[in-house]
Amino acid sequence: MVLCCVSAIFAATNAGYPKPTVPQMSSRADTVVASEDGDNNIIDEVVWVVGDEPILKSDVEVTRLQGEQEGMKWKGNPDCAIPEQIAIQKLFLHQAGIDSIEVSESEVTQETEERINWMIQRAGSREQLEEWRGMSLTQMRVEMRDELRNQLMIQKMKQKLVSGVKVTPGDVRRYFEQVPQDSLPMVPTTVEVQIITSQPKVSESEINRVKGKLREYTDRVNSGETSFATLARLYSEDGSARQGGDLGFMPRAALDPSFANVAFNLTDPKKISKIVESEFGFHIIQLIEKRGERINVRHILLKPKITEEEIAQAKLKLDSIVSEVKEDKYTFDAATYLSDDKDTKLNHGLMAFFNPETGERTSKFRMQDLKTEVAREVEKLQIGDISPSFQMINDKGKVVVAVIKLKNRIEAHRASITEDYQVLKEIVLDKKRKDLLHDWVTGKIKNTYVKINPRYADCEYEYQGWIK
Repeated sequence: MVLCCVSAIFAATNAGYPKPTVPQMSSRADTVVASEDGDNNIIDEVVWVVGDEPILKSDVEVTRLQGEQEGMKWKGNPDCAIPEQIAIQKLFLHQAGIDSIEVSESEVTQETEERINWMIQRAGSREQLEEWRGMSLTQMRVEMRDELRNQLMIQKMKQKLVSGVKVTPGDVRRYFEQVPQDSLPMVPTTVEVQIITSQPKVSESEINRVKGKLREYTDRVNSGETSFATLARLYSEDGSARQGGDLGFMPRAALDPSFANVAFNLTDPKKISKIVESEFGFHIIQLIEKRGERINVRHILLKPKITEEEIAQAKLKLDSIVSEVKEDKYTFDAATYLSDDKDTKLNHGLMAFFNPETGERTSKFRMQDLKTEVAREVEKLQIGDISPSFQMINDKGKVVVAVIKLKNRIEAHRASITEDYQVLKEIVLDKKRKDLLHDWVTGKIKNTYVKINPRYADCEYEYQGWIK
């Protein structure tokens, strides 16, 4: 949904995968059996043990499913590569615990938001992502949050291990001289884009219509005519509608602040909140249960509708801004005080891309990483050009009008030491870091208890020493 702030390649979320009965270990060390019926049916299996941590067959299957959804390619046989990768993560997590590596809730929330935005960009829209994953954005955030915390701990542990790795200009020069010219990496086309957005103004009559509907729903529940969950399924414009508006247990940090302030003040499950406005629209909320610092609520979300006239007015406003920029009355950097986009206005409108592969933010976008509507306009522009106004859906699922300026474009090319020294430096640095981490994992394996199911013994693994 809407409210919060995630997807990691190895997330042990179910993402539509059926959950087995809560199991107990059987007398066989490699099998997990159902304990509630006493029928001894095998429902899961321990395929690896690393230290005192088991890796279940279901972990491997869920990771494979997640990888397929993310377009992940495995090296070699996935049945061998996936449990090995999970085992490597456990080694890093174990060391992070020893070294007292900590990750704050705010870091998890920020990482969650960035991952969700990246997933929305890939899917095309918030609604398409929810349909593709079969769950609301809120459910995605909840299910992925713990795994993202682990991913951040692993990332910090790796950063600590490689913190002393350095690269000299001589290292870069030797790499460039030793690699055949036709084997040098291709640098894809990248662009830097500035953006100004305008949120079409919603009429008071439309806001009153939405609030009137929410008051009507509140009255119908209070009168006993129907249940909150039924109305949520019928009318809520959030992905949680299919679950009757149920968001599951959420920490305050994972919710929109306005929504959280009201939700966490609810004390009676029989009462419905006042109308709450968030970045995503208007809500009413019903408490289900509180557990310490987490809360489970239902909600109904309604979004005010934007008319074509309101969109046209927003376009006229932006077209006027573009005309004044072209007349040198001010520069496009005026996005700082003219744009409605909170994520870019403080950086003079410069868009930033979060790379989930490296965990880094950059102003340089590959074309496929831009939102579809933005990429379509970029294709038409030369460096320094400003687009006409166009309509798009922002990361909050709202209709906005935007104009963009193409600040820079670097066409795809074979890396050269004069033009792409930094790219080559990063390649050499990355290789040194990977070599160090590879050696660390190899050494860690030697000193860690590992038990592998016999049918995995003939696998070809990236690291030696698993089979003891």
